[in-house]
Amino acid sequence: MSKTIKIIDCDVIYLSYDEPNAEENYADLVTKVPWAKRVHGIYGSDAAHKACAKIADTERVVIVDGDNIVKPNLIEQRVSFKDDTVDMNKVVISWGAKNIINGLIYGNGGIKCWPTQLILDMKTHENADPNNPKTQVDFCWDINYTQIDECMSDVYNNASPQQAWRAGFREGVKMSLLEGSKLADSGQLAKLIHWKNFHRLMIWMHIGNDVDNGLWAMYGARQGCYLTNCTDWDLLNVRDFKWLNEYWKQYVNQDENNLMIEVEKLGEKLKSGIGLDMADVFTSAQSKMFKAMYTNPPRMKNNAVVSN
Repeated sequence: MSKTIKIIDCDVIYLSYDEPNAEENYADLVTKVPWAKRVHGIYGSDAAHKACAKIADTERVVIVDGDNIVKPNLIEQRVSFKDDTVDMNKVVISWGAKNIINGLIYGNGGIKCWPTQLILDMKTHENADPNNPKTQVDFCWDINYTQIDECMSDVYNNASPQQAWRAGFREGVKMSLLEGSKLADSGQLAKLIHWKNFHRLMIWMHIGNDVDNGLWAMYGARQGCYLTNCTDWDLLNVRDFKWLNEYWKQYVNQDENNLMIEVEKLGEKLKSGIGLDMADVFTSAQSKMFKAMYTNPPRMKNNAVVSN
């Protein structure tokens, strides 16, 4: 007999921090999920997720990030598992999300359905074991994700230059890592990290000129990749939104007129520093064409899932 998880049976919690489009996104969510709750402004990813778990009244909780617009059929989603092969207390169900800057569809920012107790027990990000790199900058290298190959939300992380830059910066760092750790030889980046992550990294650094603030996202991705692979910068800063916001204020050249020049400079540094095959930033027309033509790779199938 299979075990079926239904979104409609779970608490749905909207988790926001300081996103400039958080209020409108939350207003949209409650038109589709009227029982949605909200957690806002909690510092630290581990602490923020625990705040969600503490207000949940169900065994599993669905968390919607603050930059997401969910699909209308989210509440119709159901996933069935084979009882004898899966420990449901440890399984996090992950749906894909489409990033409107560059068209990528993967788990970043997507809807997750968590066992509530797992969130309360886990130690990640700011609460991670300092000797376990898999838990320090993201959930993906340590949490048991069951990937569903269906897109359930659109990620709008370009409502301001800062939001777009920060989104790009964080992916520029994380997509450069191997199981959460910096490579010993960054010159082997293209060979050693998972090919999907390498492709996503290159797309983040080149695509998006057709949307508002897309160039800022490319700037952030290149900057994050550069700091991670070409300097002794502490990559744990990527999990700290206060640090990121302060870095934006103090060190990011915010002159729109010089933005393309700064983006191109970082491309040259990545090319000369670690041998990345950087191209010119795609124009608006080229970005549109790329997104129209590109097929996102399917997500990894879990044989324990019997239906969804």
